[in-house]
Amino acid sequence: MTRVNPVRRLRSVRAGPDPGSEPADVLARVGTGDSTAFDQFYDLTIALTYGIVVKVMRDPAMAEEVVQEVYVEIWRLAPRYDPAKGSARSWAATIAHRRAVDRVRSEEARRVREEKVERQSIAPYDTVAEEVSDRLERGRVTRALDTLSESQREAVTLAYFGGHTYREVAALLELPEGTVKTRIRDGLIKLRDAFGVTP
Repeated sequence: MTRVNPVRRLRSVRAGPDPGSEPADVLARVGTGDSTAFDQFYDLTIALTYGIVVKVMRDPAMAEEVVQEVYVEIWRLAPRYDPAKGSARSWAATIAHRRAVDRVRSEEARRVREEKVERQSIAPYDTVAEEVSDRLERGRVTRALDTLSESQREAVTLAYFGGHTYREVAALLELPEGTVKTRIRDGLIKLRDAFGVTP
């Protein structure tokens, strides 16, 4: 796939794609191997995916690389898309967020490995204990997020892991702000219950 500057593509689609093109229908065609539909789906979702990735990564150059990976994954996974589990745009947003988070974690792990090699010493007990504790806590958070509905998890992830405001989440998901606030509130209540926190 040729490398395309997402910012340039963003400018080119400001006028918007063909209004008769529903993302789910376009994605269904992508799933059959239709490369024209893939280009159309790219135009329909690039503003959303690039916005999510750059927000997570804070590095536009690296974000462009990750966006390319996102669309390779969308092309590969399109046949598995199930509209019953969420909109095509939210599906693409989830892939973008996961890819960005994976890259951030990968870069952090690489940095940590390099620092360890430089020090060439055994980490003190407290550091090891802290790392184990962090991993256990991340596991608890992941399991707690799995208890949410797809719509709640999507809204909570964009707000708290993506760093978006209610208004930005509403715009990204193309939903009313009230709906987004309700999903986030209900999701947080479920998370609180999953962690056993009393109000």
